[in-house]
Amino acid sequence: MTKKGVIPVRGFLIHISHYDPQWCKVKAREKPFDLDLGLEIVDTMWEVGLNLLVIDCADGVRYKSHPELARKYTVPMSHLEKLVNRAQEKGIEVVPKLNFSQSRYHQHNDWFRPHNDLFDNDEYWRIAFEIIDEIIQTCHPRRYFHIGMDEDHDRAHSQYIEAILKLQSGLKERGLRSIIWNDSSYGERALVHAEKSLAAENKIPKDILQVLWDYSNVQPKIIHRLVEEGFQVWGAPGPNAEKVLKWREAILDYGGKGLLLTMWIPCSSSNRFKLLQFIRTAGSICKGN
Repeated sequence: MTKKGVIPVRGFLIHISHYDPQWCKVKAREKPFDLDLGLEIVDTMWEVGLNLLVIDCADGVRYKSHPELARKYTVPMSHLEKLVNRAQEKGIEVVPKLNFSQSRYHQHNDWFRPHNDLFDNDEYWRIAFEIIDEIIQTCHPRRYFHIGMDEDHDRAHSQYIEAILKLQSGLKERGLRSIIWNDSSYGERALVHAEKSLAAENKIPKDILQVLWDYSNVQPKIIHRLVEEGFQVWGAPGPNAEKVLKWREAILDYGGKGLLLTMWIPCSSSNRFKLLQFIRTAGSICKGN
């Protein structure tokens, strides 16, 4: 039974590598994942009571099954294994993440180059699940696998839903539940993403965990709607400590089950202070200290 006022899932998303428009502007200068800092992040998570680590793998690790995905900043799979082992030693649940969103602008699936141009054909999915299986073999996730799917600009609604179902079905066969970003707080130019999320909600299984993200506003009505629809909901409040507090209150008030914290910056020595300070501050708020 969950103690009143305590959020069951208190997570942090760490990036071995990542793809978005801002990150891609400096891809040419990206440095390899700093394992020592990654281990320090896990230790700090444990100190402040965070209990779940999502690991954004992308092309940041070297895949034995597909070495063609390696870039100049790619690190050995053993680095991921050491990060996972430290988290497990601390009793922190591990959730691997690979983003299968399709968008020429947002570039979330560019880690999959050159195979992202296959666009959801049989070869695309064969390769995708070979990589997924290699990540599962290294991370040994207990319950979840995060498949991204945010800001998917290139798929039609039906293609987007079909892609989620393909991933969900394959992961369910492997004993795991899928996690996706929920874009339904979007508006204005990005309304296409909100409407795509809303369309998917009516067509996908309720065991797909929804991470509702909004870094500007808290969304209690959307949390409530998703919970009423039968989904498990986590909030993603962004890197502002004040927002973390407000999201925590909304999650507790409207039936959500978790918060997923992150900073969209590399795990590198130059970002050490920012990352550790954020985890100490936001992590304590997340737990309710």
